[in-house]
Amino acid sequence: MGCYGIGVNRIVAAAVEAGHDENGIVWPLPLAPYEVLLIPLQTQNAAVMETTATLEKQFTDAGIDVLVDDRDQRPGFKFKDADLIGIPLRVVIGERGLKEGTIEVKWRTDAAAHQVSVATAGEAILAELETTRKGLADTNVERRMARAAAKGE
Repeated sequence: MGCYGIGVNRIVAAAVEAGHDENGIVWPLPLAPYEVLLIPLQTQNAAVMETTATLEKQFTDAGIDVLVDDRDQRPGFKFKDADLIGIPLRVVIGERGLKEGTIEVKWRTDAAAHQVSVATAGEAILAELETTRKGLADTNVERRMARAAAKGE
């Protein structure tokens, strides 16, 4: 059975072709297979894994698609893989950050990460996602209005 229209394969290929950099895919939030990637750095540390599990549950309960990279690998290896697969939001949970009371958050499209408080991390990250979604929706509405105005409607 063949398909001569725009199917899933062509949409994914176009998204990857339009959204990539030297490090890998940069998925747009609405098309991403997962919205958030949780990376616990020390998988043998109970506090790190407990915080990871708490965030995973909080995000899943909020309807967010989450992937947890709980492989026992070096941080650089995990970060490189995270950039390669292009999940829009990377959340890093590490021993040092927990001692300081922070978690690292980095958007795939941003050059630098920022820190959020462990105590409010779930709510802060959910708020960031909501703000980004709202911005995308507003942009879509503006583009539709501009197209309608250009057509004289």
